[in-house]
Amino acid sequence: MRILFAGGGTAGHINPALSIANYIKEKEPQFEALFIGTKRGLETKLVPSAGYDIKYIDICGINRKNLLKNISVIRKLQKAKKDMKKIIEDFKPDAVVCTGGYVSGPVMMAAHKAGVPAIIHEQNVYPGLTVKGSQKYADYIAVSFTETMEFIKKCKCVVTGNPIRPEVLRANSEESRAKLGMTDKPFVLVFGGSLGAGKINDTMIEVLKYICKDESINLLFGTGDKNFNKVMEKIKEENVILPEGVKVVPYINNMNEVMSACDIVVSRAGAITVSEIAALGKASILIPSPNVVRNHQEQNAREFEKNGAAKVITEDELTPKKLYDTMIEMASDDEERHKMQENVKKLAKTNATEEIYNLVKTMIK
Repeated sequence: MRILFAGGGTAGHINPALSIANYIKEKEPQFEALFIGTKRGLETKLVPSAGYDIKYIDICGINRKNLLKNISVIRKLQKAKKDMKKIIEDFKPDAVVCTGGYVSGPVMMAAHKAGVPAIIHEQNVYPGLTVKGSQKYADYIAVSFTETMEFIKKCKCVVTGNPIRPEVLRANSEESRAKLGMTDKPFVLVFGGSLGAGKINDTMIEVLKYICKDESINLLFGTGDKNFNKVMEKIKEENVILPEGVKVVPYINNMNEVMSACDIVVSRAGAITVSEIAALGKASILIPSPNVVRNHQEQNAREFEKNGAAKVITEDELTPKKLYDTMIEMASDDEERHKMQENVKKLAKTNATEEIYNLVKTMIK
């Protein structure tokens, strides 16, 4: 089985593709995969480190603020479609699997023109522009939420949930806590997505001052690679001395272990993040990014909130005191936290990779 994968930009688009590829690799002895991405996204690191080949095309998203700049976007799209035609001719895939990001657009178009069956996956409640634009080229549209079917062609939709990395599903909380040397204090994990988040970083610098005074929790804070030096310089300027059990790191490479070990997750509300939170049954404080199309992160977060599965703080509401108080309140109230954990488990869908694999097999047949 030869599968062409496309998805790029952030880990939220790349990790689902890698999860699907890894699952198919376990099932198909003759499996071959080729990934398509751009040289500007995290796929340049994540895909090769996972052991897969990748080819790059030059494509970018539509500029919604300056429409004149989209002339160059159209030119890049035409060039990318030609490049994809050649790649498809050379690789000869049995099927195409796209997981979003603007790189998926020309891949879906080229696959359709070449007569190669294709599936595209939408991670969020509200479908992105690429998924909505690609639905006419798709054999199937795999979605993560039933509500998504209100916005796209129902006849092509299959509700699969979000592909979750096997290492996340296999993670054991007690084993992870022991490996990480956790104490009995509640452990809070804070991160702003694969690229970091400036607003969360700035807020956390002030939150660390409160935490250093009472030392009632353990905490791991991932700033994002690009923001780490800036955050550490600010911490030094503010004379914040981090106590034992409180760590600040640029990137969390062992997310499966730390998320499994933690008691509370503080994060953005990207689709893959909330899906992993649900799969592991973690209480969370979600701070949706306002800088996304159709505010889809807040829609993801509100879906959890209405089910009693998370607390939501929007950026407009976010202050160091509010975030700290919410953390400590959740950390100290075992009963409420456990209730939230039970509620979030009910939202978990953990067999998405299997369902998408079955759809791929159906397309090939």
